[in-house]
Amino acid sequence: MTGDSPKRYAVYSILASLLTLGLKFGAWAMTDSVGLLSDATESVVNLTAGVLALISIIIAMRPADQHHAYGHGKVEYFSSGTEGVLIIVAAFGIAYASINRFFSPQPLSNLGLGLILALLSSVVNFVTAKVMLNAAKRFDSITLEADAKHLLTDVWTSVGLVAGLAIIVLVPEWSLLDPIIAVAMAVNIVFTGLGLLKRSVSGLMDDALPEEEVKIVARSIRRHQGENASFHGLRTRKAGQTRFIDFHLLVPGTTSVQTSHDLCEAIEHDIKCTLDNAKVTIHVEPLECSKSYDGMKVGGVCAAYIDTECDDQ
Repeated sequence: MTGDSPKRYAVYSILASLLTLGLKFGAWAMTDSVGLLSDATESVVNLTAGVLALISIIIAMRPADQHHAYGHGKVEYFSSGTEGVLIIVAAFGIAYASINRFFSPQPLSNLGLGLILALLSSVVNFVTAKVMLNAAKRFDSITLEADAKHLLTDVWTSVGLVAGLAIIVLVPEWSLLDPIIAVAMAVNIVFTGLGLLKRSVSGLMDDALPEEEVKIVARSIRRHQGENASFHGLRTRKAGQTRFIDFHLLVPGTTSVQTSHDLCEAIEHDIKCTLDNAKVTIHVEPLECSKSYDGMKVGGVCAAYIDTECDDQ
């Protein structure tokens, strides 16, 4: 794969997941620790999530077409939502195995070597996650960010697991700590999955852009039309990397089409220079007409209402 693109980093995630999968299942096979089994099970989820991330990124990068005029960016939310569901399913599996171990405790063996393998897998995940987070910021990719944060969650749960099992190495009589740690990890993993589901639903439901980004749009308008700029019906949403912004811009009715067009072009250019991957749609309306203010019902930034009827003809 040549060139720097989100796909490259999704492949890194898959390769890292394959490596950590082997390390963690090796650690579990040597120790028979249900805690390490839970850690290894999460690596299976990581691998599945990495594959889904790669597929979604490939689809999201496709240009808009006749059937998807707004592009394919929303597929990233399906990917992160599916990842959230997989994480929750894995967590319940971990909890089930842990509860069984409570009623049927078993001695652990070779914990020292097993913990070394678990720590090594954490180092691999930590380095991969940091590289992916930097790439997610650069490409503005929610898929890479979700995958990276999932890997980081795996790192911290693995470190906690190793710390707990290290106590068992020192005090073998505390072997019951193994399933207790596994249950705690399962709870943590559930919260991770729920967080991804919440974010995915927000994206699919077209949540508005963050308040600071909305303020950037307002500042861009005022920069070109003055502090008393009249605009309303400001709506924003995001699909994958693409930000969609539309609003009603009010100008004096005597303003020529060319002047209005140039003003809109300047505002649009300003917004795009500040917000990456922005698609801006501006509807121009006459300032003097009260009917121009219908858009204020939509929400967003509203101009002062001018009670003047315009010509219906």
